[in-house]
Amino acid sequence: MSSTTRRELGDTDSPMEDELEHAFQRMIAEGTQRLHRSWREVLVTGFFGGTEVAVGVLAYLSVLHATHNQLLAGLAFSIGFLALMLGRSELFTEGFLIPVTTVAAKRANAGQLLKLWSGTLIANLVGGWAIMWLVMRAYPKLHQQTIESATHFVAAPVTAETIALALLGGMVITLMTRMQHGTDSVTGKMAAAVAGAFLLAGLQMFHSILDSLLIFGALSTGVAPFGYLDWLSWFGYTVVANIVGGLGLVTLLRLLRSKDRLQDERESAEES
Repeated sequence: MSSTTRRELGDTDSPMEDELEHAFQRMIAEGTQRLHRSWREVLVTGFFGGTEVAVGVLAYLSVLHATHNQLLAGLAFSIGFLALMLGRSELFTEGFLIPVTTVAAKRANAGQLLKLWSGTLIANLVGGWAIMWLVMRAYPKLHQQTIESATHFVAAPVTAETIALALLGGMVITLMTRMQHGTDSVTGKMAAAVAGAFLLAGLQMFHSILDSLLIFGALSTGVAPFGYLDWLSWFGYTVVANIVGGLGLVTLLRLLRSKDRLQDERESAEES
């Protein structure tokens, strides 16, 4: 079936199905707003994103300490993703689908994308570090569990397994974003957040921000068997693999699926 025929059959004149068109419009509208933020807005929103994920880490550690069940702890971590969604804050790895699609549609430029990524990444880490320091002061009973959980990641050798876990981590968080923007239902968005948390934390995928906060918590106890240089070495390959997983396994395919609609959007942007 040609794109012309699909335009005639749908409620809109889009070359995509109506549901995909509505999701596309939501992504472009949100992405345009996010990418045109000032540095102050980017940093503050990213800082809150880090603090909210840290609250999810607290829930994760508390349940893991009490039950020793990784899957239940993963469900508890969904508190962090729900806070991100309802609080409208920003997580670095959420920037792989919507902002990239917006740049591809010429509603923003690559410089604005780099500003969003760099500012959000730094602010996530700073905000998360601050809350994890407080958590370790407030809950000394969680020190040993935090060190054990953090060591699982930071001491892992660079192997095909760890790279695959980091690629999957980037894919899952981007897939969660895609699911949330595929519906107007708040319940549906919340379900996507819980599912993403279950997979990411429950199955111990490698995630540059989430796992960094575990490592920061362990470091703040003063007795962790590793240091910040060990974290930096782990972080370097994990963040690259997260980006590759999010962009290559989800975003690129989404862009290919929306190729005709993106062309329409680029032409509209050039005319305006």
